Amino acid sequence: MHLLVIAGPTATGKTALAAGLAHALGTELISADSRQVYRGLDLGTGKDLEEYRKFDPEVRHHLIDIVEPEAGYSLYQYQQACYGVIGEKAASGGPVSETLVMAGGTGMYLEAVLRRYRIANVPENPGLRADLMRRSREDLEAELRAKDAALAARTDCSSAKRIVRALEVWQAGREQAVEYGREPAVDFTYSVFTSRMDRSLLRARIDARLRERLDAGMIGEVEGLLRRGVSPERMQVLGMEYREIADYLAGFKTRESMEADLRHEIHLLAKRQETYFRGMERRGVPMTWYDAGAGPETILELWKRGRGGHD
Repeated sequence: MHLLVIAGPTATGKTALAAGLAHALGTELISADSRQVYRGLDLGTGKDLEEYRKFDPEVRHHLIDIVEPEAGYSLYQYQQACYGVIGEKAASGGPVSETLVMAGGTGMYLEAVLRRYRIANVPENPGLRADLMRRSREDLEAELRAKDAALAARTDCSSAKRIVRALEVWQAGREQAVEYGREPAVDFTYSVFTSRMDRSLLRARIDARLRERLDAGMIGEVEGLLRRGVSPERMQVLGMEYREIADYLAGFKTRESMEADLRHEIHLLAKRQETYFRGMERRGVPMTWYDAGAGPETILELWKRGRGGHD
């Protein structure tokens, strides 16, 4: 099994490209987006489901719309579900058993699958996290090494967030045995193609896309979620679109300030995503960078040149 991965910052056309690739290869697509797993979060997460439906037959996709927005969904759950799809498709026969397209902007989801991270099935501890995140990375690293040198050796201690997660797992392990995720049932290789775009052009594209989503009814989408019982508190953790619009609907900010804040936050998200993917490359995931706007034929040609993938 080979995973043909399309990664990159938001608003760079990943969904359309990935759907076109899946159609050209006669295969299916796995989403790697931490919020598109939620039902009802459509415009705010940029699901762009019409990109799959415009083909005949439509491109089949996985790990989209699989949980309710009130429920939590962890990296552990995503990795195990993704391994399940890969195993099922590897046994199905035909082109789908040979290659799957994987696409998304959630770098940690992609990295956890591609690098086969050993992930603990431990829920987040908000109180502990809040306390730990007030401290310096150096202090956190020293505490982790003092408490569990082996765990510290397996942790990327250049990231305060990863150290906090390791301490969270250590704390949970004091109370009960920690369950870790299973390895994938089938082996796979991968090729990662990551989009790049001039920063000013990307900002303009983000702004235009935000206007389109607002015009298409994104505020109404948030109103509908609130009416069906998704709490304002839950909206705060479902992402910037849901947080900002919920605050606007509650009267905490004007329409103008909501839109300005949202534009700024999405610009920052795109920058963080680009930084993450460059870090992912440094951590040992080979990438081919392509100019956003490239069509499936360009990616297929690049893939052909370096075909074989990475373990």
